[in-house]
Amino acid sequence: MSRQCAHRWVSRFRLLGRAGLQDRSSRHLSHPATTPAAVRSRLLELRRNERLGRDELARRVGVSPSTASRIITRAGLPALHELDPITGIRIRAARRTQLRYEREYPGDLIHIDVKKLGRIPAGGGWRLDGPDVIDHHSSRPRRVGFDYVHVAVDDHSRLAFARILPDEKGPTCAGFLADAAVFFADHGISIRSVMTDNALNYRRSRDSRPC
Repeated sequence: MSRQCAHRWVSRFRLLGRAGLQDRSSRHLSHPATTPAAVRSRLLELRRNERLGRDELARRVGVSPSTASRIITRAGLPALHELDPITGIRIRAARRTQLRYEREYPGDLIHIDVKKLGRIPAGGGWRLDGPDVIDHHSSRPRRVGFDYVHVAVDDHSRLAFARILPDEKGPTCAGFLADAAVFFADHGISIRSVMTDNALNYRRSRDSRPC
């Protein structure tokens, strides 16, 4: 650690003893730039009663639009597009929710997904060197292909297993699922069901590989 940090801890110990070594919040003791409570209350009142956007609210109460957005978010008020324009009643479900969906026990459900990513050629390719490196007169353009990121996530614990594989064919999917079963078993999790909505071979292939 730095000398300044060591000096700070020694000074706290000399002044307060072991209690001075406890972690402290890095929050400032005073916040002179904090929006006054009266301004926040006025802004939220206008939002609820008149359903104004952040720019108009900021103009009305004398704060910046970003500050108005922060105040609205911290108060937990719904977005305007979620409200009926006439009654102000919430008619759309928000993406933000306090309810957490998860199965009761680890292994009850494993989510499988595959993400296809373009390979990066040696040296970075034209995105690094610029478009001038491309041979536009070549009759056979250079193709580097794709990598397939196979991912398995336990619905309860959120423990994840991933591998970068060359394709998403049946034998590859079967091998990944077998390796995932071994990985989860090493962590005390026995797979009881699997769900996927992407690679069809996880649902249709008859290929298999013993764990």
